[in-house]
Amino acid sequence: MSGASEISPKIKRMAAVLDLIALVCRIVTGIALVVLTVIFGWLVFGRYVLNATPTWVEQVALLLVMLIAFLGAAVGVHDNTHLSVSILRTSVPKRIRTICVVISDIAMAGFGGLMLWYGAQLTVFKWGSLIPLIQVPEGLRSLPLTIGGGLILLFSLGHLIRLFSSVDERRDSIE
Repeated sequence: MSGASEISPKIKRMAAVLDLIALVCRIVTGIALVVLTVIFGWLVFGRYVLNATPTWVEQVALLLVMLIAFLGAAVGVHDNTHLSVSILRTSVPKRIRTICVVISDIAMAGFGGLMLWYGAQLTVFKWGSLIPLIQVPEGLRSLPLTIGGGLILLFSLGHLIRLFSSVDERRDSIE
C-alpha cells in the first residue's frame, strides 16, 4: 500500500467528496430518526391524551423509515460496515483476498446500479398518484431506494478506484 504522501490529489479529492456525501447522509438519517421519534411521541400523546389519533403519522413514518434504511445502507457500504461474510476472505492468502474484495465491490456496485435503475423507474411510475392522508406523491416512497442505490453504486466504485490505485484503507478487507 502506498503512503499517504503518494496518494494522487484526484484520489484525495474523490475520497473527500465521498466522505462529505456520507456525512450528509448520516446527518439526514439522524434528523429523520429524531423526527420519527417525535412524531410517534405525538401519535401516543394524540391517541391517549387528546383522544384524537393523528392519522398522518403512519404514512410519514413509512417514508422516514425508507429514508433511514436506504441512506443508512449506503453509508454502511461507504464505511465498509455492511453485512458481509468475511470468514473465507480472512482465511485465504492476500492475493485471493483481494480478488474476493474486488468481486464483492463489483457485486455491490451492480446491486446499487440495479436499485438506482429500477428505483428510478418505480419513482417515475408512482409519481402521479398521491399517498393517502398526507397528499404527497407516491413516488416519494421509492425515491430513497433510488438515491440509496445510486450512493451504493458511487461508494462501491470509489472503493474499487482506491483499491486499484493501491490506497484502499479498508483494514478488515485488505491487510
